Amino acid sequence: MLTRLGAAVRARAETSPWTNVYGLARTMLAVATLLTLLATDTTSLFRPVAGVPDFPNCDDIAQYGLFCVAGPGPGRYIGIAVLVVVATGWRPRFTALPHWWVTVSFQASGSLPDGGDQVAAVMTLLLLPVALTDGRPWHWGPAARVADPARSLLAWSAFLVVRLQVAGIYLQASMAKLGREEWANGTALYYWLNDPMFGSPEWASWLLRPVLASAAGVTLLTWGAIAVEFALVLGLVARREAWPYLLLAGLGLHASIALLMGLGSFALTMMACLVLYLRPADTPLPGPVPMPVHGWRPALRPGPVRDLSTKY
Repeated sequence: MLTRLGAAVRARAETSPWTNVYGLARTMLAVATLLTLLATDTTSLFRPVAGVPDFPNCDDIAQYGLFCVAGPGPGRYIGIAVLVVVATGWRPRFTALPHWWVTVSFQASGSLPDGGDQVAAVMTLLLLPVALTDGRPWHWGPAARVADPARSLLAWSAFLVVRLQVAGIYLQASMAKLGREEWANGTALYYWLNDPMFGSPEWASWLLRPVLASAAGVTLLTWGAIAVEFALVLGLVARREAWPYLLLAGLGLHASIALLMGLGSFALTMMACLVLYLRPADTPLPGPVPMPVHGWRPALRPGPVRDLSTKY
């Protein structure tokens, strides 16, 4: 048993975790926070709230954050610059810590951070062992060669923790909903989609009105969301063959949240989590450049053999 376990660990350690899969997730996480900073003015991001009169909040860990060290105005522009660089994929080893610092600073100092901001702060922290051991110039490039199996195993261990964290998020989300009467009886989305702030936009009203006017339609929407979240939890133990279907269901769930409730940055953050959770990191996404898993050089097609004996 120990021999088989050792062989499995060695095989995993010799497989490169540094592919464009986690690169895509890093870009999505950066863009989600970037959109929030770009689309919201400084006074709205760091508005004094009840119980926190400071502007911005600089208590506890927040005092070491970007928006307290540099100030809310300069900090916002510094954060935008950092996130733009991270989103391009340039030098993940050098941009990993600044990325985490921006996200945790915003989560700690922002007036009304949502769940997506909190998840982004956690995900960028958990991805540090992967990014800091990635020596590629771009996280979109070919998979890095595994020169040190220990570093590779460290990165794979981080991916395991990320998957446990994402499964925990969906488990908590689904179980917590069942503790609320409106979710348990299947009527919660009737109230959310008709809410004046978080409700559906005008362009979708004609489509949703007949559904929300039907008891069966409302129940299907409400319990369907819970069912998808429960199914995503099972992705932790499901066979890889089921991952694409679960990924598609999760992406559809969060795309609908973005379109119908306007929670775009939250949806993009959770989509990034789903990429890390349900897209195998050792299976690079299709791209214009060949991306082998075990080596750093793209495969070369041999050309025709030329007979040079008559020339020399």
